[in-house]
Amino acid sequence: MDEDVLSTPGHLISLAARGFARLSESRLKPLGFGVGQLPVLVALQNGKASTQRDLARFARVEQPPMAQMLARMERDGLIQRTPDPADGRSRRIVLAEAAQHSMPAAIAALFEGNKEALTGFTEAEAEQLVDLLKRLIENLDQIASAESSAQL
Repeated sequence: MDEDVLSTPGHLISLAARGFARLSESRLKPLGFGVGQLPVLVALQNGKASTQRDLARFARVEQPPMAQMLARMERDGLIQRTPDPADGRSRRIVLAEAAQHSMPAAIAALFEGNKEALTGFTEAEAEQLVDLLKRLIENLDQIASAESSAQL
């Protein structure tokens, strides 16, 4: 077999992901955000989640790392925990005012980075790339779910 493992989609996507992470981190850091916090920030801003469990599910991470991230974000003044009006034992997580004010600049920086990274791509190619990556992620999620079920 004369295949080049360094030219496989998995390896190339990994390289692209690391490149995007470095680019995003350099642009988000001056705004007080980290790239790993992005799913949490977006979920809170868009109302997609407001509990630790829901945020972990949304960001596709386990509960312990999410708890650690939220503790750091609270320490850094990015989020606040408030009592849940429907359940006095639970806490809701909301964006702190400073984070709310910085989010538009962070989102603009990320969109600009994506635009720069896709220099030379037509709009149709960029849309196709996004569609293909979404399909790939769905396939990977299905494989992981099937393997997880098989191990039970």
